[in-house]
Amino acid sequence: MTKLFIASLGTETNTFSPFVTSYQDFQATYMTRGGDHGPDPFIFAVPLITWRQMAEARGWDVVESLCTFAMPSGVTLRRVYEQLRDEILADLQAAMPVDVVLLSLHGAMVIEGYDLPPEEQGDVDCADGEGDLLARIRALVGPDVPIGAELDLHCHLTQKMVASADVLITFKEYPHTDFAERAEELFTIVADQLAGRVKPVMSLQDCRLIGVFHTSREPMRSFVDAMQRMEQQEGVLSVSLGHGFPWGDVPDMGTRALVVTDDRPEEGARLAQELCRRIDAIKEEVQPAYLTIDEALDQALDLAAQPGEGPVVLADVSDNAGGGAPNDATFILRRALERGVHDVAFANFWDPVVVQLAMNAGVGARFALRLGGKMGPMSGDPVDLTATVIGIAPDAVQTVGKPPRTARSRMGDAVGLRLDNGLEIQVNSHRTQSFSPDALTQVGIDPLAKALVVVKSMQHFYAGYGPIARAVLYVAAPGALYPRFDQLPYRQVDPTLWPLGA
Repeated sequence: MTKLFIASLGTETNTFSPFVTSYQDFQATYMTRGGDHGPDPFIFAVPLITWRQMAEARGWDVVESLCTFAMPSGVTLRRVYEQLRDEILADLQAAMPVDVVLLSLHGAMVIEGYDLPPEEQGDVDCADGEGDLLARIRALVGPDVPIGAELDLHCHLTQKMVASADVLITFKEYPHTDFAERAEELFTIVADQLAGRVKPVMSLQDCRLIGVFHTSREPMRSFVDAMQRMEQQEGVLSVSLGHGFPWGDVPDMGTRALVVTDDRPEEGARLAQELCRRIDAIKEEVQPAYLTIDEALDQALDLAAQPGEGPVVLADVSDNAGGGAPNDATFILRRALERGVHDVAFANFWDPVVVQLAMNAGVGARFALRLGGKMGPMSGDPVDLTATVIGIAPDAVQTVGKPPRTARSRMGDAVGLRLDNGLEIQVNSHRTQSFSPDALTQVGIDPLAKALVVVKSMQHFYAGYGPIARAVLYVAAPGALYPRFDQLPYRQVDPTLWPLGA
């Protein structure tokens, strides 16, 4: 009987973040063993569930190890990475011999000590956590066992990953709505490899640029469509664009194209180069039009005053927990209060103290509180408010992706607060970005009743909020994910990449 081994270990590391990533961060975000995912699987657990279903339908035996993910943050403590890595390796050793290994990873994990000279990092590739894990798995199973991994498109695609795996596939969509489809794609390719029907060969090309690429709008929408048309060509198994994660200051950061062919390396290299040429041609056009706080408020209020339905959604991109930021920045809130903007709702403020106070007080209680601004200068100053509790949701979750293939993201406990002027704020105890309007509705806030909604997210909010918004604006407020890359204090990133060397 064919035996499949599956596991997941991931986080996205913002090397400029004020946090470190601890064992408790993995526990709090998502950690399960042996396939016990329950009713609310996390996005990086969905591939494992998909692979199990596809394998069992073929009569395969499935051994599932650890599945864990930490909310994006600062560098992962080395002892924590090694503990989680070694658990997966021990489970794999115990399961041997295996016929296939499939992993759900992120691709931008950075380990404590990455900024030390190589001779001081020891035997761990601290700047390439996933490459380190894949290399150790390859050493354990040998050269003939197919190894495949599904990656977030905000990964650092490295030569070590490519050398250690047979097939790597990234999400194509941003916001990430295709995690299940990419899992099916990966399984099919590796199953065909095991059956001798294909011989996957990967071709990697550095596109020599840094950027943010929203696939929900043109010209990136057409770019993704073109990638999928490439996959219809004879001998082409998969096409991926690793967007890169610009807030990870590591040598391999940047946009890279990856093509998997059926033993056609020259064709794969040609197509990867073609993808890089295409993305280079549109690199300036596709970058989001970031606004200052006042510019965004001015435009939002003008748009809201015009005939139409739905709120104007403002994305606080710099304070996005999904990229390692605190989610407690007060810059936009403070400016809205100073300007007297009150017909607005704020989603996914992180402040466990305020949540506990509100839950203790109960719905209907009105009290003074100090919100946000806990994590230093990038969070701004705390804001003193008097608010009424309008909703409480213990152990809240929000929807990720779009129906029917969605996942869930834990929010911890969540509360809704209403100020005397009508401004409403949703606050959660677990640090997480904005994905869906259900983060608001479950605590008594109706986003459709507001002129403006401010979300703490860079783009993942779009799957949930895009359908209800009359317009979406992207705000470059101060924060841990400030989107002006030529102003970030890189030390390890290649300084000749566009736009750094432009």
